[in-house]
Amino acid sequence: MKKLVSILLIIALMMGMAGCGAKETEEATSEKIQVGIIQIVDNGAFEDMRNGFMARLEELGYTEDMIEFDYKNAQGDMTNLNSICQEMVNRDVDLIAAIATPAAQAIVNMETDIPVIFISLSNPLAAGVITDMEKPDKNATGTSNAIPISEIFELSDRLTPGKTTYGMLYNTGEVNSVNTIKNAKEYLDSRGLSYVEKTVANSSEVQQAAQSLVDQVDAIFIPNDSVIQSAMPQVAEAAKEAGIPVYGSSAVMVASGAFATISIDDVQIGAISADMADKVLKGTPISEIPAIVVSDFTTVINTKTAEVIGVELSQDILDAAVLIEE
Repeated sequence: MKKLVSILLIIALMMGMAGCGAKETEEATSEKIQVGIIQIVDNGAFEDMRNGFMARLEELGYTEDMIEFDYKNAQGDMTNLNSICQEMVNRDVDLIAAIATPAAQAIVNMETDIPVIFISLSNPLAAGVITDMEKPDKNATGTSNAIPISEIFELSDRLTPGKTTYGMLYNTGEVNSVNTIKNAKEYLDSRGLSYVEKTVANSSEVQQAAQSLVDQVDAIFIPNDSVIQSAMPQVAEAAKEAGIPVYGSSAVMVASGAFATISIDDVQIGAISADMADKVLKGTPISEIPAIVVSDFTTVINTKTAEVIGVELSQDILDAAVLIEE
C-alpha cells in the first residue's frame, strides 16, 4: 500500500511539473511576435520576396526566440485565401505580410485591426488596398513594383527589333494584371503597334492559350500575373517552338524560360518591406509609413532561350544585363 501511495505521489508530482512546463512553453510562445505571411500561390518570385522579408527581419534582430512566422499558401484558391486570412484574424497575430495583390486585397477587405505590410503590389491604389501612398490608410502600407512598361518594350526593340504584333496573356481576375495590360495597350497604341489578347481563369488554361497565341504574334508580353507565372514553363516552351521571344515582368519568369525582362530584385523588395514592418512593430503608426514604389530595375536575359529562338546578343548588352543560362 505504501508503495502504491509513493507511486501515486510521484505521478502527481510529474504531472504537476509537466503542467508547469507546458504553461511556461505556452507563455514563451505567446510572448513571441506573431507574424503571418500569406499569398495566393507559390512561385519563385514570391518565395524570393518571402525569404527576403524574413531574412531582413532577422538582420534587424528578430531572432527565432523573438518572432514566429506563420506562412500560408492558398494554392490559387480565393476561398482558401479568405479562410487563411480569417484564421489569422481570429488568432490576432501581431502583423500580416501579404505578398502580391490578391493576398493584400483579401486581408485588407476584412477591415481588421492587425497592421498589414503588403509586398510587391503593382498598383496599390487601383487595387483598393490603400487610397493614399504618402499617408496610407486601411491599416496597410508596403511596397509597389510598378512594371516599367515602356522600358520593357524598348528592350524588345533593342533585342528583337521589327516586332509589330504582340501577344498578351493574362488572368482577368487579377487587378494588377488588368492594369498592367491596360498600360501596355496604351503604349502599343501610341506606337502604332498591334496586339492580340488571350485571357485565362486558372493555370490549367494557360498552355492552350499560349499555343493559340504564338501563331498570331511576333512576340509575347506577360504582366505581373501569379496565374501565368506559375505556368511560365508552358508558355516559354510554346514560344520557343514557334521561335518567338517572351518578355516577362519578373526575373523568375526569365528563369522559367521567358527571354528577357526589366524588373526589380524580388529579394530586395521583400527586404524593403521588412524595414517597414520593423517600424510598425516598434510602434510607428501605419499612416506615418508611406508606401514605397521600388524602381531599382535590372535587365535580365535568358541566354539559353536566346540561343533556342535564334537571337544574337551583342557584347555590350551581355555586359549590362544579368544573365540566366538555363
